Amino acid sequence: MRLSFLAFFFVLLAACGSGTDDGVVEVAFIADPGELDADGVRLDPAGQHVRAAISMGLVRIDPRGEVVPGVAERWIVTDDGASYIFRINEFDLRDGTPLTAQAVRNALQQRLRQLRGTSLGLDLAKVRDIRAMTGRVVEIRLTSPMPDFLRLLAQPELGIDIGDQSAALMARGVGDDGVMLAPLPPQLRGLPEQPGWEDTVGEVRIRAVNAEQATEGFSQGDFDAVLGGRLANLPLASTGPLSRGNVRLDAAIGLFGLDVLKPAGFLGVTANREALAMALDRQGLMQPFNIGGWFPSTRIVPVELSSSGGLPVERWVIQSIEERRSEARQRVAQWRAASGQEPRVRIYLPPGPGSDLLFDGLAEDFAAIGVSTTRSETVGNADLALRDRVARYPSPRWFLNQFNCTIDKTQCSEDADYLVSLALDARDPAEEASYLLEAENTLLAANLYIPIGAPIRWSMVRAGLEGFSENPWNVHPLFPLSRAPI
Repeated sequence: MRLSFLAFFFVLLAACGSGTDDGVVEVAFIADPGELDADGVRLDPAGQHVRAAISMGLVRIDPRGEVVPGVAERWIVTDDGASYIFRINEFDLRDGTPLTAQAVRNALQQRLRQLRGTSLGLDLAKVRDIRAMTGRVVEIRLTSPMPDFLRLLAQPELGIDIGDQSAALMARGVGDDGVMLAPLPPQLRGLPEQPGWEDTVGEVRIRAVNAEQATEGFSQGDFDAVLGGRLANLPLASTGPLSRGNVRLDAAIGLFGLDVLKPAGFLGVTANREALAMALDRQGLMQPFNIGGWFPSTRIVPVELSSSGGLPVERWVIQSIEERRSEARQRVAQWRAASGQEPRVRIYLPPGPGSDLLFDGLAEDFAAIGVSTTRSETVGNADLALRDRVARYPSPRWFLNQFNCTIDKTQCSEDADYLVSLALDARDPAEEASYLLEAENTLLAANLYIPIGAPIRWSMVRAGLEGFSENPWNVHPLFPLSRAPI
């Protein structure tokens, strides 16, 4: 098996250096080039996509965003929901190392240690113990049930790495331009050999480029797919005759709003920060983008994701936009009279034509209550900055962990963190949901984050390209783009 892999890998390297594009799926990712080569556990989206291809976890995410088998061929969940038992697929890594339950257990334990101090580490806080039960069985015990645990376990950072070897879907090589990925044959992934398999698949080349290069390259036919699009560069996606009809929007869930970076002066007053949140016409901010199905939000956790019996609702739901702005104008006028200063805020948004449109809308909304707005070119000089992140799993805990004081020193609350920690050992789902809702309300009361709504994510996909589907997680695996059958 080791010899067969080496032969396959040398063929890959030869193809990478040959200059031929025959059978190669060309993918542009809107990102900085260094993101494709990122190591460790702090990965940007481009790095996460590459890592998912070259380091497979117990489970993984398919193009539709569903959890499917990875290193584990199957699993069961105990009746109490607090224990997950996985049966490991029996195969050797590429250097001949057997993939055993003990090796998988050790790899996961090491990864948990590396993730301490990250938001993903906080998400995994319910993991109480990992045990190798037999040569092929691993059990993960939780402090309390977590219905979304499998989706969390499928994150790219939790790929199984043993020494310098990884359980992988694809082999990585470096071409003249970008990263070349070749799908590994089934027998190197613990699956039965499939005759003629190599005749059906192709390599994937992924390049990190800016938004202008990505959209122009797609329009000219240089790329089969563009990934990593955000609101900041959405207007670029509709340019060019080959672009129209190929833009795909993910109905993503996550955080899209403004962080208060400097709670001083006008922003040092909680009521003033709330006034800015009250002033926003959220649907109006999105009208220039003509996006159907977008969901605004005045909360941190989307209402539809809360399972609390407290039935959270959007803030100021009984007030019209003009009633909210009238109250906000009074607060601004009171601060102006007391301080003798004009209220001003500086906003940092990432560069791009979409950010230009968003800034115009924000400035207009804030002007409606008497606050002037300028655009900051750097985060360091800004009072407010855009937070734009897609959730990894659909639980209030993900949203609240993004504001944990160990992660974020400014937009956090120690009281909220304490309530989230109590939820880890809650006796039942209702108690857990109650703690999480109280934690969210505590954060909302501080008004150090101004919610706008759901994040915007878009891709461009050539007609006929297989292996791509929209999903709420903005995860578009590279392995299926090679046309490799499971």
